[in-house]
Amino acid sequence: MAKINEHHQKEAKTTLGRETDFKGIMRFTESLCILGKFSGEIISPGELIIAEGAEVNANIRIGTVVIAGTVKGNIIAKNRLEMLATGKVLGDIKTAKLKIADGVIFEGKCEMIKDSEKLDIFSISNEELKKRLEQLKLKDELTTAYEQEA
Repeated sequence: MAKINEHHQKEAKTTLGRETDFKGIMRFTESLCILGKFSGEIISPGELIIAEGAEVNANIRIGTVVIAGTVKGNIIAKNRLEMLATGKVLGDIKTAKLKIADGVIFEGKCEMIKDSEKLDIFSISNEELKKRLEQLKLKDELTTAYEQEA
């Protein structure tokens, strides 16, 4: 069974540790390994590694992604999307190459990209990014208010 190991983590230029809980819009150019929690949106031409135990609640537009943790959100992977045995994806995926291990939980639609060179994962405008960030802030404020009432 394939799994994310220290080799994958060492290859990543940046790592969000197990104790990390990050919210917002994440942009990077090379590689990122998430061990903790992330909510928001991820946009990069590089590689994203979501380790076992990691929780990501985000729409993702990426070059390549390897998933061993949990992702709630839609994923567009221009080059490759790989789900390892411990991976869980709740959302639609779109990719040029797909690899799914036995044991993966996947609930969503899958669309294969025929010509990945024509796909522009950065086609969203800055105004749209700002709008989505404001929606995330509002959602977070509502959640906090609800939790305080409970």
